[in-house]
Amino acid sequence: MSTEPKGVAAPARTAAGHRPARLGDALPEDLLDGAERLDAQELRALQLGRLRSTLRHAYDNVELYRRKFDAAGVAPEDCRTPEDLARFPFTTKADLRETYPFGMFAVPMEDVRRVHASSGTTGRPTVVGYTERDLSVWADLVARSIRAAGGRPGHKVHISYGYGLFTGGLGAHYGAERAGCTVIPASGGMTARQVQIITDFEPEIIMVTPSYMLTLLDEFERQGVDPRGTSLKVGIFGAEPWTEEMRREIEDRMDIHAVDIYGLSEVMGPGVAQECAETKDGLHVWEDHFYPEVVDPFETAVLPEGERGELVLTSLTKEALPVIRYRTRDLTRLLPGTARPAFRRIEKITGRSDDMIILRGVNVFPTQIEEIVLRTPAVAPHFQLELTRRGRMDRMTVRVEARPGAGAGQREAAAEAIAQGVKDGVGVSVEVTVVEPETLERSLGKIHRIKDLRGT
Repeated sequence: MSTEPKGVAAPARTAAGHRPARLGDALPEDLLDGAERLDAQELRALQLGRLRSTLRHAYDNVELYRRKFDAAGVAPEDCRTPEDLARFPFTTKADLRETYPFGMFAVPMEDVRRVHASSGTTGRPTVVGYTERDLSVWADLVARSIRAAGGRPGHKVHISYGYGLFTGGLGAHYGAERAGCTVIPASGGMTARQVQIITDFEPEIIMVTPSYMLTLLDEFERQGVDPRGTSLKVGIFGAEPWTEEMRREIEDRMDIHAVDIYGLSEVMGPGVAQECAETKDGLHVWEDHFYPEVVDPFETAVLPEGERGELVLTSLTKEALPVIRYRTRDLTRLLPGTARPAFRRIEKITGRSDDMIILRGVNVFPTQIEEIVLRTPAVAPHFQLELTRRGRMDRMTVRVEARPGAGAGQREAAAEAIAQGVKDGVGVSVEVTVVEPETLERSLGKIHRIKDLRGT
């Protein structure tokens, strides 16, 4: 079978090392919306007008913003250029928790048509609200994202994001409908049944977390179904950081195009930024609705384009819950636009400042371990990091599954290779345990890579 993803006719590779999609290749002019046709000057003028309106809306209607602006000595009128936004205070997850549940809403409750919330596993959940117009804009942006990923009207979209208070399922659902697609609302879980549905319903697109896509791939193979022979052509993956190595793993095993979608509930949900299928070189931020900055995560100064730091986002059109300079904790850098020249890109996010492990003075991100695991023969892409403490010394054990059929010698060699790869590439010594296939907990949504046992 060809090594090209389905429907692709062996064009030259892009700078990122991937072949562009042929599901329509570059988006036809008639499927571009008005904002996608803006030039940089027109976009900047649009941003400034919307930014000034958002600052005024937040100041007039949200007591927390009024206090923060007054304490910082700034007023909405002080924003005369987009760069002036750097004078305004940040918003954090702690602010949303402090005002729980509805204290950040900028419209009367009778104008709110839906609420979503985080899981709240580490404290009070963060609650967000949407007006009717907010929901319509959200659907428009997810539809734009699906088109950028290669989706077209008439395609069937299998949605395996969880539904409910999590923004992923319903955000993808209404966006796919807005794009003219047929929605298969599978949600998460019931993995064996999902494989059957994909086999029988023949969707062209799947929207899911990348870690759950690996679980689905394992189930296809367990059932004796060749995942490369399915109808799927595009996977739109988000809700958690993932690496280029995981992209290659999914594309090779599934014979699809794997593209990244970005969003977070505090800012909107999925559809804040999207990777375009024809380039796969980072995610274009839909800057007509969100203004991005990258700041030093410790000093909080705005960094020049191209420097890596923490992504900060300001909403430009949200009514129910405007966010001003929201600290996402996601680590990336801003780059010029390519497939959508007016919109800047963010580099693929592979880490969060709050996911960082400090192990014996060295900063370690789970995605660094993932890269090493995914390039190691004889082990599967399923792993977990266990943190323990012996005396005063923190230790980390990488628990990784063997691939079916891997012998004792192959497993031992894999453990040694991973330990050496972490020591050489990350700079710390770790223990590696290769466990039996299908023994680690599978993700049904966002994956939890770290098991911290230091307090037990």
